[in-house]
Amino acid sequence: MRKVKVGIVQQQISNDVQENMNLLKKNIEQCSAQGAELVVLQELHNTLYFCQAENPTNFDLAERIPGPSTDFYSQIAKEQKIVLVTSLFEKRAEGLYHNTAVVFDFDGTIVGKYRKMHIPDDPAYYEKFYFTPGDLGFSPIKTSLGVLGVLVCWDQWYPEAARLMALQGAEMLIYPTAIGWESSDTEEEKLRQLNAWQTIQQSHAVANGIPVISVNRVGWEEDSSHQTAGIQFWGNSFVAGPQGEILAKANNKEPENLIVEVDLSRSEQVRRWWPFLRDRRIDFYNGLDKRFLD
Repeated sequence: MRKVKVGIVQQQISNDVQENMNLLKKNIEQCSAQGAELVVLQELHNTLYFCQAENPTNFDLAERIPGPSTDFYSQIAKEQKIVLVTSLFEKRAEGLYHNTAVVFDFDGTIVGKYRKMHIPDDPAYYEKFYFTPGDLGFSPIKTSLGVLGVLVCWDQWYPEAARLMALQGAEMLIYPTAIGWESSDTEEEKLRQLNAWQTIQQSHAVANGIPVISVNRVGWEEDSSHQTAGIQFWGNSFVAGPQGEILAKANNKEPENLIVEVDLSRSEQVRRWWPFLRDRRIDFYNGLDKRFLD
């Protein structure tokens, strides 16, 4: 058996970046103290979710990679001897920005990064204003614990992304996330959205026979443009096993750290029972590279 203890940090974010980072450090250390070997943080965890409004001054929040934030999280990973998955606003060049996940190994080195590929542009989620689509492809990141298929938020709705990670040897799918409810949604619509969000990610676990780790932010955040009443991020961070079974799940209102043991060796057995990769009809999938088949 090959087991990994995973820590997930579901945190409420304030407008004080240093306060957020200090609290993240404390939560990471708490996870490590409980035996976590891999710790995953939520999307854009240093700051409020600034994409609720199109404001050019928000580009000042971006950083170079490597830079001050990677130095900060590198030191934590090294001190705690953990693999750490972070999510940062990357300034790649003047006027060129990405939503980028950075992975640190036990010794604090950056072992890989992933630039968010699917960029949404919806009311209160104006990410196309800020982020250039990723150009690193769907490439898993090799760490001392195993091979991680790191994706980011909107990527979690696309089975193609999960499949390509799995086909290249990813042993887990990891989704730092920032998703929540807009105030005008009815209670019925809120429930439908939440269920769909969890179900699609569980389906990636089932279809690929590997665990999924999804870490969402929590709490209400104001829309700085005041065009909406802000977003209530719905939490519900969870870990699912290779058959989609929920191994652990956080609440929907409060910050929470969870530790869950994931048995990576189960994937081999599950794939023997359900050999989806064996039975794929790759000779008839050529249409998947089209936007739409008329």
